[in-house]
Order: sequence, then C-alpha cells, then structure tokens
Amino acid sequence: MTPKLADFIAEGRTLSADEREIAALALQQISGMEQAEIDAAWDEEIDLRVDEILTGKVELVDGEETRRMARAMLAARRK
Repeated sequence: MTPKLADFIAEGRTLSADEREIAALALQQISGMEQAEIDAAWDEEIDLRVDEILTGKVELVDGEETRRMARAMLAARRK
C-alpha cells in the first residue's frame, strides 16, 4: 500500500458511516473512458471466441454435456 493510499484510508475512517458508504459507492463507479476500454476488451474476446468456433478450433458442447463433464471433473478431484 502506498503512503498516499494509507493517508486516504486513514482520512476515510474519520467520516461518518453514511459518508463512508457514499465515498465507497463513488469509488466503485467506472468512468466513461474505463468503460470504453472494458467494452473494447470484451469485443476483442468475443471476436476471438466466435472465430475459434467458425474455424473449428473449438468444439461446441451442449449445456447438459457441459454439466456432465463438470460433475465428472469434480468427482475426480474428490477422490
């Protein structure tokens, strides 16, 4: 933790419970620029996954088969 962050936290502890809640909510909000970066990263990931499906790099598995595979993997871990 940086000294600056430690100072902010210490100062934040002097706030009332309501003020701390408001500050926490404000700090959790994402700016428009940050949201645009997140959206761009997801778009890239989606394009990659769709390309893997269309080129046959990955094989789609239906939901029930996926659950069966997950159950088998969990059972193997428990042994």
